[in-house]
Amino acid sequence: MKKIGLLFLTIVVSALLAGVYGILHDQLTYSISHEYFTKFKYAQFGFEPAWFGGDRPTVIVIGFLATWWVGGIIGTILGSLGLLFPSAAAMRTALIRAIGLVYCTAIAAGGAGFLYGKYYLVDNGVDWWLPADLLDKSAFVTVGSIHNFSYAGGLMGLLIGALYLLTTRYFSLFRAA
Repeated sequence: MKKIGLLFLTIVVSALLAGVYGILHDQLTYSISHEYFTKFKYAQFGFEPAWFGGDRPTVIVIGFLATWWVGGIIGTILGSLGLLFPSAAAMRTALIRAIGLVYCTAIAAGGAGFLYGKYYLVDNGVDWWLPADLLDKSAFVTVGSIHNFSYAGGLMGLLIGALYLLTTRYFSLFRAA
């Protein structure tokens, strides 16, 4: 029963952590390109900054809404794999490490997205939609790259976290035998 409770706790905590990650991520990327939000994300979400008290609060809401669900998926998959562990204590320890791997991977991927966007895409162009009236196209492209890489990093982190759980459980079977 404790393991089922831990599964549900993992889902909720992962969703909240992802939401906080999204908030921080979008505050940082807003600092690089406010146009990415004012000319793209606001329309994508159908938001007006006046509803939330200005640009930064709107970016907070967008950051949370864009990522909490990814954390819920990650928590569901990793938490379910955690049920393979023999005890709630072993499950909790392994899940904390696996979720840490997910976030480290997403952060690293976002950093790679910054470098790729700033030093490759800006010079070589993109085939994405770009607003016609951009004042800083380079910053917009860089932030788009960061966002794309961060989502890919979340997926890659999920795979790494799942692999960590499976290999940790598999090798613990040998130690027990």
